Amino acid sequence: MIAKINNFEIDLSKPIDISIPLTNTDENPIAWYIEKPEIKPVVFGDWIGKVSEGKSSTNFNNIFFNPHGHGTHTECLGHITNDFYSINQSLKQFFFFAKLITIEPERIGEDLVISKEQVLKALSTSTPLSMTKEALVIRTVPNERAKKSRKYSNTNPPYLSEDAAIFIRESKIQHLLIDLPSVDKEHDEGKLLAHKAFWNVKDTHHLNSDARLNATITEMIYVPDEIEDGNYILNLQIASFENDASPSKPILYKI
Repeated sequence: MIAKINNFEIDLSKPIDISIPLTNTDENPIAWYIEKPEIKPVVFGDWIGKVSEGKSSTNFNNIFFNPHGHGTHTECLGHITNDFYSINQSLKQFFFFAKLITIEPERIGEDLVISKEQVLKALSTSTPLSMTKEALVIRTVPNERAKKSRKYSNTNPPYLSEDAAIFIRESKIQHLLIDLPSVDKEHDEGKLLAHKAFWNVKDTHHLNSDARLNATITEMIYVPDEIEDGNYILNLQIASFENDASPSKPILYKI
């Protein structure tokens, strides 16, 4: 099925899923020092909610997981604020013009960092898009498939510099997607410089009036190598959780 958006054509029959599925196996990626997700049938006495056990006509599972640590998720500024803000209330539109770029983080001391200069260069050398870039998708290299099952805790993964986050915000990009467990350094003493810079949060306890309530960050995506850098339509799908973050399923469509 071909759809037209502002004279751009996309083929809805050819979605590019850049999410990582959530499983209860050791293949599930993990960050932030937690255990793998649990997916278990409900048990009432000798009744088990699993058809293969022969005592239920349906599969009836409980799922225990953490959206931030167990896979692809989309978060709003409520992730870092004293007051409650919900991703379900912050994200009200779901289709956006997006730019996919690939960056190899720079070595700075013991860290690997995505710099402002790298983001600027990647955007300036990529194919221009006449429409506003509403979303930015960052793929980091090396881009091993192991990202889909990596155990990130205490590994000091690459992260986004504060200057890069400010540049992305000032470029009017509303939705940032990245294939890392966080835009910030793992052990940063709670500074959260990139989160604060992107959302323009100056005081987490007293939110400033120009904070970006409708901007989102999506972390722990995976973009296969065969997907070329360039312009796409993004469909950013979330579950309707009244929480700061939700598991999500970002889909790209080639223009």
